[in-house]
Amino acid sequence: MSTATLDLEMPTQTTTRMPVPAHYDRIVLTGFMGSGKTTVGKLLAESTGWKLVDLDREIERRDGRSVPQIFAESGESAFRRAEAAALASVLGQRRVIIALGGGAPEELGNRLLLEQTPRTAVVYLSADFAELVARCRKEAEDPAAVARPVLADADVARERFARRKPHYERIADHVVETGSLTASQCVDALLAKLASK
Repeated sequence: MSTATLDLEMPTQTTTRMPVPAHYDRIVLTGFMGSGKTTVGKLLAESTGWKLVDLDREIERRDGRSVPQIFAESGESAFRRAEAAALASVLGQRRVIIALGGGAPEELGNRLLLEQTPRTAVVYLSADFAELVARCRKEAEDPAAVARPVLADADVARERFARRKPHYERIADHVVETGSLTASQCVDALLAKLASK
């Protein structure tokens, strides 16, 4: 998925509804920043008729502060507690697509929640580090884009990616390699993988 194709605008017309296999009640999208969790999640929700929950936005809704505010005012440990509570709550829903924050799988409690919630498909949207950084930089050109301060130091971002990647792989029921796919093709590939298992 090139940087240009990742940032496709949402179609204005409703697409044909594609069924999710009946043995799933929820689809969880995981991956590093820039992997396309929100973009693919929106298209997937439109394609299936399921609800999309971006976990960071859910935390903000529940807390009343933005994610950067929570980190600045209460610290990372408070954010991680709020993240775990939000994830546990959302995993209780059906016909839901959950876009995780990039760091959520680092927490053992979150990994256990995902592994122990039946009828849940965890999908890792994978791309190499250089592609992910290029996508984030392209996205940052939009004045409305969410700031990604970790990208200010490429070495820190690379180390974070290296630390998180094994967790993404470990919790994934399916992996979609997004490097050469458009967002729509990612949705098609994801649904094909779900149908095959």
